[in-house]
Amino acid sequence: MQKVAVIVQDGAEPFGLGSLVEVWGEPYHADDDNPVFDFQVCTPRPGRVAGRAGYDLLVEVGLEAAADADLVCLSPKHDFLDHDPAVLEVARAAHDRGAVVYAHCSGVFELAAAGLLEGRECTTHWRYTDRLARMYPSAIVRPDVLYVQSGNVLTGAGSAAGIDASLHLMRQTFGARVAATTARRIVVPPHRDGGQAQFISRQVVDCQAETLGAVLTWALENLAEPLDVDTLARKAHMSPRTFARRFRDETGTTPHAWVTAQRLQLAEEMLERTENSVDHIAAEVGFGNAATLRHHFTRVRGVSPQVYRRQFAC
Repeated sequence: MQKVAVIVQDGAEPFGLGSLVEVWGEPYHADDDNPVFDFQVCTPRPGRVAGRAGYDLLVEVGLEAAADADLVCLSPKHDFLDHDPAVLEVARAAHDRGAVVYAHCSGVFELAAAGLLEGRECTTHWRYTDRLARMYPSAIVRPDVLYVQSGNVLTGAGSAAGIDASLHLMRQTFGARVAATTARRIVVPPHRDGGQAQFISRQVVDCQAETLGAVLTWALENLAEPLDVDTLARKAHMSPRTFARRFRDETGTTPHAWVTAQRLQLAEEMLERTENSVDHIAAEVGFGNAATLRHHFTRVRGVSPQVYRRQFAC
């Protein structure tokens, strides 16, 4: 991925545009050693683009900038049911040539209007999921997730979830280390659930929780230990049933799924940063043996640990 084009239109939502610029438009930082992209903001009619929040944008580049982009982003706009045919054609052309097409929040409606969501799972801002499902019944709308990837089409729930979706794509393309470095620069948690599988539809799990923060921090520091519900419940001074219910309420997932996700994330980092054997890494992250690590890694990431290491090792 070398060239990124973001399409903005009248009524541009500043936060939606900003979340894309923050991830994909950043210059090089020597201490991060971050990838740098040929990043361009473009619009159907170059010149003044009316903003949504009391200020306008001056965009001097037309849609031709997206013609050879590896990633084409549709930034959300206020009047999201008014579609420019030229933008829809650019989205279709990008998809057909294999570029990644990404829209979040209300920008997802343009992907639907372009016919790119037929038979695909997708998401948008929770305010609009019912409308999206009614208007485009062939789209499989998931209102309960932060982002969905189906092939080379990525949709996000909008607002801050736009950063989550971009970090997911960053991680998928450049690995966990680069995504974590990007997240650290933005000062957000490194949401990295998902991975190399062709289809990702998974709510991002945040390790911060209202009342379970201490036990989750302890678990992250002791992933090599047995971390079943009984063990975690004792650490939280709760009964297993109360702990399991509270855990789901505060994290949106089960203790087993959360622990597995954290172990996979640590395994990714060790595969990238060290030359340790898969057996050694499996023991360090709590899977016990290489076969168990390979099973979970391949199931969730879509590739084996060895293939992941060859692709993303520092």
